[in-house]
Order: sequence, then structure tokens, then C-alpha cells
Amino acid sequence: MSKNKVKFGLKNVHFAKMIVSEEDGSISYATPVRIPGAVNLSLDPQGDKADFNADDVVFFSDYANNGYSGDLEVAKIPDEFLKEILGQVVDTNGALIESSEDKSSKFALMFEVNGDVNAKRVVYYNCSASRPKAEASTVGETKEPKTDTITITASARSTDNLVRASLEPNEKNQTVYDNFYKKVYEKNGTASV
Repeated sequence: MSKNKVKFGLKNVHFAKMIVSEEDGSISYATPVRIPGAVNLSLDPQGDKADFNADDVVFFSDYANNGYSGDLEVAKIPDEFLKEILGQVVDTNGALIESSEDKSSKFALMFEVNGDVNAKRVVYYNCSASRPKAEASTVGETKEPKTDTITITASARSTDNLVRASLEPNEKNQTVYDNFYKKVYEKNGTASV
């Protein structure tokens, strides 16, 4: 199969709540949940450059990999994300309640970016998210939808230092690729769910 020359688009955004075992600290994930209405994702690499000078030149230069940070914009953050990841609760009347004592959870962020040949599927393993900004406006001559944006920080997973994985389909991995959103992909993963 050919490789992509360009990339465009964003779709199939999912989140999967991280579950950390109290016994041994191992990490697993809940079943991925779709976040419909993906508009934009922009994650910038984090980490400073370190230069070491010797012999009157830059003798060694490297960048620290501190993950990524940026924004995810969607049509509307689903209530399931607000409950599972941001720790909000539903009361007996069905009202979604936000409290200053809400406990947020880590999660995996999964999505797909199209290319000229194949769609690439991506997972960031250890993410945290901000609360979405509250925004509304009156309807004028046209109805212009407002979007929700959350700030996401993706860092290395504590158990194995993995930050992210990306997968394009080929003859060997087609089944794994097809099942990508059924569970969080793990290094050298198989298609079993």
C-alpha cells in the first residue's frame, strides 16, 4: 500500500477513561466513547531544547519530550465526557451538576486524520482536560452554532513512557486497524477485543 503525502480532516474522535489498578498500578482503559462533531484539534509539542557547549561549538543538542498541549474543538462536549472525565454528577432530577470538588480522570484520546491515500488513526495515552468554556449568543438573521473547546495535555504514561501511537492500514494490520475504536490500541496489539 502507498503512504500518504498529505493529511487533512478530523473525525472519529473518541475518549477512553484510564483505569489505574490500586494493587499494582497497571493501566487499562474503559471502552472508547465517541465525541461527535469534531471541528479542530491542535496539539503542540512540549519540552525545552538543551544545548551543551564544548570545544567552542554546540557539542550536544537535544529536546525533552514532555508530551503535547493544545485544544480540541467540537460541536458540543457530550455529557458522558463531563461525567466520566471531568467528574460532574447527575442528580435525581437529571440535572448535570458541576462542583468545585469534582475529581477529573485521565483518559486516552483517539481520532482519525484523512490522507490522500489512507486515514491515519491516532491515540494519545495519558490525557487530562480542562472544563469547556461556557458561551452562547442570541439568534440574529442567521443561526451560527457555537462550539465547545477544551484544553488537553497529553503526557507520557507512567508505566511505560508511551505518549502516542499512530496507525495506517496495510496488509498485515488491517484487522487491528478496523478494530481501533473498540479498545485503546497497545504497542504490538492484536485485533482481539
